[in-house]
Amino acid sequence: MKKTVISVMGKDTVGITAKVSTACAEFNVNIIDITQSVLQDMFVMVMLTDISGLNCNFKEFSEKMQALGESMNLEIHVMHEDIFNSMHRI
Repeated sequence: MKKTVISVMGKDTVGITAKVSTACAEFNVNIIDITQSVLQDMFVMVMLTDISGLNCNFKEFSEKMQALGESMNLEIHVMHEDIFNSMHRI
C-alpha cells in the first residue's frame, strides 16, 4: 500500500471536508484515516490516504490538490508517508 499524508489548513468554511474528500475520490485515492479540528476560526485537517489506485501521477495529484486549496483560500499539502516519517525521525 502506498500512503500519503494530506494536510489542510485555513479559515473555517462550510464544505471543506466534502470538497477535499470529493477530490480524493476523483483521483481514486482512498481515505484511510482523518482527523480535523477547528480552533477559533482556523480549520485544520490531516488525512492518511492510500494512493495505490491513483489514476494519475503523484506530481499531478499533488498539484491539483494544491490548486484546490488555492481556490478555497486554504493550504493543502500532499506528502508521501515515507517522507513524513523521515521528517519526524530527526
